[in-house]
Amino acid sequence: MEPIKLNHPLIEHKLAILRDKRTGTKEFRELISEITLFLCYEAMKDAKLKEVEIETPITKTKAKMLDENDYVFVPILRAGTGMIDGIVKMIPNAKIGHIGLYRNEETLKPVRYYYKMPKGIEDKQVIIIDPMLATGGSGIDAITLLKEDGVKNLKFLSIIAAPEGLKKMQEVHPDVQIYCATIDEHLNDVGYIVPGLGDAGDRIFGTK
Repeated sequence: MEPIKLNHPLIEHKLAILRDKRTGTKEFRELISEITLFLCYEAMKDAKLKEVEIETPITKTKAKMLDENDYVFVPILRAGTGMIDGIVKMIPNAKIGHIGLYRNEETLKPVRYYYKMPKGIEDKQVIIIDPMLATGGSGIDAITLLKEDGVKNLKFLSIIAAPEGLKKMQEVHPDVQIYCATIDEHLNDVGYIVPGLGDAGDRIFGTK
């Protein structure tokens, strides 16, 4: 499945500010949330709706609505939690799971330290969120864990992706649709995306 890259002047504008090293923590968090709104909008284009009856101030009518309980968003800790605000603005009743993975700085391999999902995860549409898809290791591992839990309907949302990570994820999990705001040039020799924006987690939480 080819990744879906968003193309929109507003996203380009927001990405430029997001990348700038002078952008402070507050604005950085807000931009992550705003770009996540666009990603969520795109990823939900094939969402199934159910018909309901509502009453407007004028009359009763038929309308179509999501069953928000059918959706679970799973941030990869810790940077992925910075995207939750944008998600719940769009789908307030969506369930939230968490996967904790960190990258071994020597091997660049993901190491799992936390995993907590809502009940009935195997019957839900599960959307993994992580601002950066770099080597692809954490995303691949997260998808593998969810598949082991019986999840069949998976998507992956990322703000900035590297070609190397995209290629690797597509090879290992070709059935998972990836959505990203942009695809950058390459990874450097320590596994960071170029030009990228630095460490998303540090910039979201102000830890560097």
